[in-house]
Amino acid sequence: MAAPATPSPSPGSIRRVVAASLIGTTIEWYDFFLYGTAAALVFNKLFFPTSDPLTGTLIAFVTYAIGFLARPLGGVVFGHFGDRLGRKKLLVLSLLMMGGATFAMGLLPTHASIGVGAPILLTVLRLVQGFALGGEWGGAVLIVSEHGGDRHRGFWASWPQSGAPGGNLLATGVLALLAAVQSDAAFLAWGWRVPFLLSGVLVVVGLWIRLSVSESPVFLAARAARGASGETRGELPVVQVFRRSWRQVLTAVGARFGENISYYVLTSFLLVYVTAHLGLPKSTALNAVLIGSAVHFVTIPAWGALSDRIGRRPVTLIGSAGMAVWAFAFFALVDSKSFVVITAAVTAGLLLHGAMYGPQAAFISELFDTEVRYSGASMGSQLASIVAGALAPIVAVELLKDHGSSLPVSLYLCAAAVVTTLTVAFARETRGRDLARTDAGTAPAPGYDRKDAAGTLSA
Repeated sequence: MAAPATPSPSPGSIRRVVAASLIGTTIEWYDFFLYGTAAALVFNKLFFPTSDPLTGTLIAFVTYAIGFLARPLGGVVFGHFGDRLGRKKLLVLSLLMMGGATFAMGLLPTHASIGVGAPILLTVLRLVQGFALGGEWGGAVLIVSEHGGDRHRGFWASWPQSGAPGGNLLATGVLALLAAVQSDAAFLAWGWRVPFLLSGVLVVVGLWIRLSVSESPVFLAARAARGASGETRGELPVVQVFRRSWRQVLTAVGARFGENISYYVLTSFLLVYVTAHLGLPKSTALNAVLIGSAVHFVTIPAWGALSDRIGRRPVTLIGSAGMAVWAFAFFALVDSKSFVVITAAVTAGLLLHGAMYGPQAAFISELFDTEVRYSGASMGSQLASIVAGALAPIVAVELLKDHGSSLPVSLYLCAAAVVTTLTVAFARETRGRDLARTDAGTAPAPGYDRKDAAGTLSA
């Protein structure tokens, strides 16, 4: 049964929701990416000391990956309660958990102080980070998608996506600043703790902003309709997702596969490649990622807006097909050892990544019905994080360690981009789907008419 098209919100209300989601998401990604950057530059020495720098880095990235393993569990738990209780409450909880774990990392004793207890405590806190982030993404993009109207959803929903480069920009920027004003000895002794402790301040700001927004109107309408009809809640949302919408989950995983791997290769692995393989100072990689992330941050919404005009699939395919080619040019340019060329390579790669990432929030939101949307979106995105993002730095470091060349890493990145290209090429277009519809996880027909002000479907 079709419902009336999702009404367009006032510009002021949607902007408040977008601002709250963007700032909160930026803080959470800051916390998460801070660990990845520190794993490449600091944790290998302070928590996992070995005689071989690449081996220590590999172990540090294993704990980095452990955070990804907790993300699907977080997606299930947060998705369940988000579909039952609402999006807003769970977003507040995820922010508190993430910020608390990151702040605690800044207080941890190192391996030199307490031995094996240090990496164990670090790993536990990483699991908390992963669990919290597993519930963050789905809630942040849904509360924007469900507040916005159908016609401009790609644009508005892409702003929380900018929280990823925003968080990376903030984390890398703070570390780059500290590295510039401190000696290596001072940075290793105490300077690395500063960005982690800063998270406590950021969480207070993010919490104040998130508490100011209203609950999703689409969720409230669905809950009211369910209550009025006397329907029971029945089976758990996660069970409904895998019983009735497993194809949509696989589509979400495939769409995120190349995007996830490319991002962590272009950012986290680059820090290892530039310092350990090319022998350049860490500031070279940090500053290149810093500049590339700034461009990435402002262009993601442009890709989201373009997806409102030409569709989610065409924009995503620009990014995935382009990344399959850029995988080889990227390392060839980085091997030049020129800061300008390295920065250009990172920036171009992140532009292509943005074409995959910008439309993704709207695309995945439009795959699922309201009753299971938080669970479905979270599970699809977080399962991809295990098979893609969690392993990307580990696989890349191991390939570099075994072969001493970037070519196997380029082949790995290219293959990941091809998976996303094929997945999206065979998926149905979702642009313009009314999120208030309850006829089940199906995308609209390709004949959606953008000129229809109500955002309905035309045959």
